[in-house]
Amino acid sequence: MRVMTYNIHKGIGGRDRLYRLERVIDAIRTQRPDIVCLQEVDRHVKRSRFDDQPTLLAETLEFEHIAYQFNHRVGEGRGPGTGPAGYGNLVLSREPITQRHNLSLRIRGRKNRRAQLVVIETQSGPVRLINWHLGLSEKERHSQVAKLLETDRFRRYAGMPTLLAGDCNDWRNTLHRGALARNELAQITAPPSRFRSFPAYMPVGSLDKAFCCNRVVVERAHIVKSRLTSRASDHLPLVIDFKLS
Repeated sequence: MRVMTYNIHKGIGGRDRLYRLERVIDAIRTQRPDIVCLQEVDRHVKRSRFDDQPTLLAETLEFEHIAYQFNHRVGEGRGPGTGPAGYGNLVLSREPITQRHNLSLRIRGRKNRRAQLVVIETQSGPVRLINWHLGLSEKERHSQVAKLLETDRFRRYAGMPTLLAGDCNDWRNTLHRGALARNELAQITAPPSRFRSFPAYMPVGSLDKAFCCNRVVVERAHIVKSRLTSRASDHLPLVIDFKLS
């Protein structure tokens, strides 16, 4: 099974600053993932032509199962019934999503952050998947990890094969220690020198990371660096091939 995690930067290129969601769509399509974890997905925002990106991505890429998490408000949408405009996290899956939870990672005095927890019923059995976008300070990130791992909704699925993936903003590569290690969540994206994903046009930071536990066997993990992905966003996508033991 193949998982991709990708901060799409609202479909805006990292260097040319042009809104071209079709580049993101092509970057995803070329990798043929079964599950996609996306961050910074716009809905009804002026800068992205008021597009409903979650719907556009799901329909264009032909994903039947979708879970969108609205995180940050950016004004009002255009047209009747569009509601608030903003961006958030998105999970697309070819297999059924049987459970979905929106978990707050908010730390007082910091920008609101959230994580998605979904259970996906794969052909090999259920998988607990967390799609997240962590904060900018190291102390904040470690607090957010601890907050996630302590929630009842995370613990409810203890023992289930688990993947955590997303934009961790972990410049110093310290997240694999502390609470994640105590909960036996192993870092997939190590050593960091092999997983540099930001900025896309000249990556120096390993910001997009993944962790796993409980019978998840990683067969291959790599950053997708190409002419297309170097232009489509300010991050490069991370792809993980795994199976359940």
